[in-house]
Parts: sequence; structure tokens; C-alpha cells
Amino acid sequence: MTEILMPKATAVWLVDNTSLTFEQIADFCGLHPLEVRGIADGEVARDIRGADPIANGQLAREELDAAQADPAYRMKVQKSRHAELLKPVKKAPRYTPVSRRQDRPDAIAWFLRNHPEVQDSQIARLLGTTKATIDQVRNRTHWNAANIKPVDPVTLGLATQLELDAVVRKAADKKAKDDARRGVVEPDGPTLRAAGEIDPGQDDQPDIEPAFEDETYSDD
Repeated sequence: MTEILMPKATAVWLVDNTSLTFEQIADFCGLHPLEVRGIADGEVARDIRGADPIANGQLAREELDAAQADPAYRMKVQKSRHAELLKPVKKAPRYTPVSRRQDRPDAIAWFLRNHPEVQDSQIARLLGTTKATIDQVRNRTHWNAANIKPVDPVTLGLATQLELDAVVRKAADKKAKDDARRGVVEPDGPTLRAAGEIDPGQDDQPDIEPAFEDETYSDD
């Protein structure tokens, strides 16, 4: 199914201006029915202005009329005339100076220890590394595993604080959404925090223990 532009803003408009069911709106916007219910109850997207999918060319009036007449009907998205203009430009792979490439395993170890919810693809994109290298650090099969120490990528100069916070926040939001779909309830107490909210002097977890200390490694 084609993804629509501004799914939450579209859901806000459909909740306010149509008689569609939560399930129909969720299916069209790519959201969870509980998110749509939250929008209707004023608990979600309260500050988001509704976007008319008919006006921006993503939904035909005939589709909306058919869906309002039949709760089991699922609306089909039509390609918006604005889609190509608003489509994000794909970024080139991140370039990491040669002098700092040796620091990437330390940054990978920091992510694996402090933010396991961040996907390997996100780490690879942020640090300019590969999934193979991430697996080697995770499994302690990296050629320099004995010397790898978790250090945040901002300190190493591999990312900005804003970039790091954005990655962590996106991963935390995705985890919360996945947990909601599975009916998982988070326990009371501290929850996932963006890197900017963590005290850089606080380190209450042990470092990753070096593996195979007595062995000598050679470059691949």
C-alpha cells in the first residue's frame, strides 16, 4: 500500500470530518487503531492541524463516500500530485575522516550497551559503518575486540548531539508503538531517554569486558 503524506494530520482531519471507523482511518493512514482512538479522545496529536487528503490529491471523494457507506470498505490511496515535490532527497553515505574511523567500534559498542532498541541500519547510517562491523562488535569477533570501550559518538566527533538524539528518539517511538501493538505495558519507573537527557558523568553500568585478551589479532 502506498504511504500517504502527513499520516497523523490526515487522521486528524478524517476523525473530525468523516464518520469513518477507527479501523478504516488507521488502515488508510498506516497507524494503529489505538493511535486513532487517542486522536479522537484528544490524547494524541492535539497540536497537529488536520490535512484534507481530498484537497491534496491523496484520496478520491468516491473512495471516501464508499467507505462511509460500508464500515468494512478500505480506502485506496491515490498518488498525490505533491508527492514528488515533498519526497525527501536521499542523502549520500556519511563520510568519516580516516583519523576517526578507528573510533567507530567504540561508538557501536556504546549503542549496543545503552540503546539496544536502535536498529543496526540506523547505527550504520549514523556512523558510516556496516552491519557486518556491528555484528562483529556485538559478537566480540572484531579484530580489535580486546581494546573496544563504549564511548558515545558525540564525544568521538562521529555525530552531532541533535543527530544522536533524533536517532534515539525515533527508535524509542518505534519500540513504544510496537509494544502497543503487542499489548506490552511498560513498567513504572525510568523509561528510554534521548542521549541529550543522560548525564554524561553518570555511568552505572559496567563496560563491555574485553574478549580474548591473551590472543593477538591481525588486521583483516
